[in-house]
Amino acid sequence: MIKVIIVEDNKYMREGWKTFIDYDKDLCVLDVFESCEDLLKSQETKKSDVIIMDIGLPGMSGIEGVKAVKAIHPDVMVIMATVHDDNEHIFEAIKAGAVGYLMKKVTPDELVAAIKDADSGGSPITPNIARKIITKLHAPVVPESEQLTDRELEILQHLASGKSYATIGKTIFLSVDGVRHHIRKIYQKLQVNSRSEAVSKGILKRLIDPE
Repeated sequence: MIKVIIVEDNKYMREGWKTFIDYDKDLCVLDVFESCEDLLKSQETKKSDVIIMDIGLPGMSGIEGVKAVKAIHPDVMVIMATVHDDNEHIFEAIKAGAVGYLMKKVTPDELVAAIKDADSGGSPITPNIARKIITKLHAPVVPESEQLTDRELEILQHLASGKSYATIGKTIFLSVDGVRHHIRKIYQKLQVNSRSEAVSKGILKRLIDPE
């Protein structure tokens, strides 16, 4: 039997996953937890083969949770199951030690197959996430000091649309000072001094879509 633990703060999602995982004759759910903190206190963790873990959890995030679990129980396989499909979360989770990355809209059959795949040495990844990883690996290597974060790329795209700092802030729920901070970082990384230069360079480097 493949012994599974679920870490998910949504009660209905947690109970639903437990029901159909337990239904499979090759799997059993040892325990379920609402947070990484509760997981790390449990003695069941060291008995598990695969942990299904959300990223957006109360308290410690799932990404920090993966690091903590792997530090104590390096043989336990952790699969992220989340709503986050941006590059930052994907690569941070993988770097932290996750062997798989699934979107929460995964079907019961797909989740069961992913657990079995991880236990047998595979790396189950939702297809659109796999495409993002491949695209990222095929992209030209850019020095880390010049790489824009997802938030900076989002702001740069808004700059290209001609929006004011205040409008950008309202759109992405950030203060004007917060927007200015990110724009200074963008200018620094792109080595430019103005909005027009930043937008032009962003388009030239294919960081944003021209509008």
